[in-house]
Formats: sequence, structure tokens, C-alpha cells
Amino acid sequence: MKALILAAGLGTRLRPYTDHTPKPLFPILGRPLLDIMITKLIDAGCKAVIINTHHLHDQIESFIAHQAYPIPIQTRYEPNILGTGGAIRNVKDFWNDQPFMVINADIFTTIDLKRVYDFHCRHSHPATLVLADDPDFNSIVCDSDGFVTEFHHRSDTTDRSSIAALTFTGIQVLDPEILNFIPVEAPSSSIDAYTRMIAEGKKIRAYLSKKTYWKDIGTAERYKLAVFEVTAPEVFKQVFPDLQIGPICREPLKGDGSDRQWSRLKMGTASMIVVDHGIKKAARVDAADAFVNIGRHLFDRGVPVPQIYDGDTFAGYVFLEDLGNLDLQTIVQQTDNFEKIISLYQSVIHLLTEFSASGAEQFNVAWTYQTPRYNKKLILKNECRYFVEAFLNTYLGLEVIYDDFKKEFEYLAENALQHALEGLMHRDFQSRNIMAKNDEFYFIDFQGSRLGPIQYDLASLLIDPYVQLPQDIQTQLLGYCVEKLEADMNLNADNFRRCYRYCRLTRNLQILGAFGHLSRVKAKPHFEQYIPPAVRTLRNNLKKHEQKTLPMLNALMDKIIKHNQIQNPVRKAT
Repeated sequence: MKALILAAGLGTRLRPYTDHTPKPLFPILGRPLLDIMITKLIDAGCKAVIINTHHLHDQIESFIAHQAYPIPIQTRYEPNILGTGGAIRNVKDFWNDQPFMVINADIFTTIDLKRVYDFHCRHSHPATLVLADDPDFNSIVCDSDGFVTEFHHRSDTTDRSSIAALTFTGIQVLDPEILNFIPVEAPSSSIDAYTRMIAEGKKIRAYLSKKTYWKDIGTAERYKLAVFEVTAPEVFKQVFPDLQIGPICREPLKGDGSDRQWSRLKMGTASMIVVDHGIKKAARVDAADAFVNIGRHLFDRGVPVPQIYDGDTFAGYVFLEDLGNLDLQTIVQQTDNFEKIISLYQSVIHLLTEFSASGAEQFNVAWTYQTPRYNKKLILKNECRYFVEAFLNTYLGLEVIYDDFKKEFEYLAENALQHALEGLMHRDFQSRNIMAKNDEFYFIDFQGSRLGPIQYDLASLLIDPYVQLPQDIQTQLLGYCVEKLEADMNLNADNFRRCYRYCRLTRNLQILGAFGHLSRVKAKPHFEQYIPPAVRTLRNNLKKHEQKTLPMLNALMDKIIKHNQIQNPVRKAT
């Protein structure tokens, strides 16, 4: 047996993802679809494979060149796409006088290809089409004897509810005589060839695939569904080997500020979390890659983070340990005892110092997906400019010019980096990213981690608008952190506190930029309730700096307070 794998398509329905990766190289279970199909053909007894290519053909050719398959694998580049029929005829020199197999490269299936080929060899008809039942694509009609009688186009608007139709899986076995029904030079479809054959009295045999898995991955939704349906059961078997495999219940979880989608998966008594980052949009490290690599590093270093079970970072899925639903924000809101709150935060600060120090050891900056370090450029763009554009201009409707404040923003950035106690920086270290399970705290959402000052994460924790710790408690907890670090290392407390004060300001700018963006652009108005406390915090902390260093920002904040009629906070420590 010889086989042709059809891999020349543009993948239009999968753009923009196919702009950087050809559809046949989309992975499932960590392997490109093309590799999975070639292996299945080899297992079925195939002796040689040819692959037609066009879109991003160099990537497919490079992939094949770096493999070591036990049978000859070659590619045939089409300068202009020839269609399924044209592709079959274009490799006429490759065929011999035996039946051959033609398979689409954009499918994932458990169909036994050897059975299909043997089935074809046992009858005398020139073509066998493998059919499955998929309501999204059912368009081929068969008679009671198992022969194809009609082809309907997917775009056909005719009501098919009364038509007992099936789906062509993209798997077919053909006799060489089909070449006589394909135009010599023009692009053509194999379906047109089959229609001509039927018109001339030839019969097209149907092979019905039952109790097998088949999925066309021609759209982002179908590709992601295939990855999930194939991967999730495998992860459950891997993590819970004694579990009886059964149906998986997927329960969506309430999201937060990001576009990622979180779900709890349950199979019997076992559960895990899956987070969907979306399909990779560019051929570079993205949030899913960072989440997996940094998460595994932290777990191996003994940092309290959920264990990552598996991840398909191209599809965007990451499967991880279920830590439950209780976060630090909820605990604080349910606690009126400030001494208890202080004790909880002291425990978190203790873990934060471990995160910073242990996480930085053997940390590979190549894992980061934005910047490897917290630096001046990041502060000016992602915090200062973000504050101006997303909060002041987009949310408040002011017409503030960033460059008018550039001198003060640069002063902020430089001082936020001076005297930094560098370690691994979480970057979003706030109460909703600190989970509690069995009286232990765990950190989540660490995909933005990079090398940077621990002072920034400490500031994120203490000025967190979700909790609104009173100022005297913030001061007490800052002192606790300084004392702990002084006991562990040679620390200049005054320099540490100075860096902290400026990191507190830059973090505050980032918070307001984020809340403005989420409220207006992302249409998540529930974040608006946290803007007033964040504005008050920024104003109060700006006033603690000498007026001569940040006069324009101080004046701006007084204007914002009046503009929004933001009242003073009422919660105080006693």
C-alpha cells in the first residue's frame, strides 16, 4: 500500500493560527497531526507516503526532513493548489497498479486504517470512502447496500433533516482507474471525480465507521474540542491510575480579569482544573508556555503552587491540581478579627520570601513571555502609559498627554528599581491569586513571573483593592517583612523601604490601568467598585512623597478625587 496525505490547504478557517503554523503540524497529545497520521499508515502496512504541500510548505518539509521514519516519506510542492482530485493526479508517477490510500491531514481519528484497506481489497469497486456520523458535516447519502448515491455540498441550503446522510471522513482507498476521471491539468475535486464515476455506472463503496473517534479540526472550535476530548481522559488515567474511567463533567468556573477560561473537571470522585489560554497566536513563547514551564519549576523547587499535570500549550490547555474555591480575599472578608488577619498575612509574606528566593534559583528567563526582568521600559509602558491611556483617558474620559508626565514617570521607574531586592517576581501577587486548601496557602496565576524586586509583590499584596487593608496594618506587615529579611540576609532596611514606596506607586498605576481597561474595553463593570479605593491609595501614597519630586501627579490625583467624589474608606483596624 502507498498513501497520499493531503496537506496543501491554506487553513483559512483556522486563521490567524495558521498564519504561523500549517494545519497538519497542529499538535494533539504533543504530536503533530501529520506525524500521528504517518505513524498510523505505517502501522497499517503502508510502504511509502507522499505529502502534497503548499501553504507554509517549508515547515512541513523541514519537519519530515528531521524525522526518521522506517519507510520513504516524500513531499510534492504545489505552486498553485490543485484541489483533492488534482493532488491525486499530480502524483501519478508515485502510484503503482495497487489500490492506494488518500487521507486528509486535518483530521484526528482512531479508525483502523488496515481494516479500511483490507475492506477495499475484498470488493471489486474502484473506490471506498470512509464515512462517519457527524451532524455538522453529514452530506453523503448511501443506499441500503452500502453504496454512495449522492453528494451534497456543505453550503447547500436544502433542508437535510429528512436525509439520512453521513460525513466523509477524508479517508479513502482508490484503485488507479480513478485517474481516468480527473482532469489532466485543471484543479479539481475528488468528489467531482466520484460523481462522474457514478454517472457512468461505477459504484463507490462506503465504509461505515462505528464506535471509533473522528474529528475534523478545520476550525478553532473543532480543533480545541478534539484536543480536550482526547487529552482529558488521558490526564485522568495518568493522575488517578486506580480511577474507573468514565464520562467527564466540565463545570465552568467564574473568571476574573484575564480572557482565560477556567473549568473544574470531575470524573467520579476525582477532580482537576483545566485552564484554557486559547490557541497559540504566534510562533513564540506565550502565556500558556510560561504557565507550564514556570509552574513546573516552582513546584519542583517546593514553592506552594498547584501541580501541573499536563499541558498542550499550542491548543492552550493546561491541566492542574484542584485547590478548591477558597481564596485569601474571601477569608479576609469573612474575618472581623484583625489579629487573625495579620497572622494570615504574615504566613503569606513568609511564603512570598520563599517564592522570591527559591523561585529565582535555576530560573530560566527563556520561560518568560513578556520580559525576562522588571525593568524601566516595562514600567513606563505597562504601568505608567497604561495608567494614562486605559484609566485617565479611556475610563475617565480625560485628555491627558503622557509626555506631560514623562519626567515624573521616569523618576518613578528609576526609583522603583533602585535598591531592589531581586528574586523571582510574581507580578500579580494579590488576594485572589492566593488560594487556601487544608489550612495551607498556594499561589496561582504565576505565568507573568520574571526576575524583579520582591518589594513589588509585597506592595501588590498590601495595597490590594480587593481587600483594602487599613494603612496601619500595611505598615505593620511591611515591618514584619523587613525584620524577616534582616534575619535571613544582610539587608539595608532603609533602602528596602525606599524601593518599596516606589514599587507601591508603580503597582498602583498598573492596578488602575487594569481596572479601567477591564471596565470599559472588556465590559466587566464589576471591577469599577475597586477603583475608588485604588484611587485613594494612590493619592495618599503620592502625598507622602515630597511635592517637589512629583508635583504634577499629586495635582492630577486631587483632581481625580474631586471628579469622582470618592469618599474616605470606612474600615479601620482596632
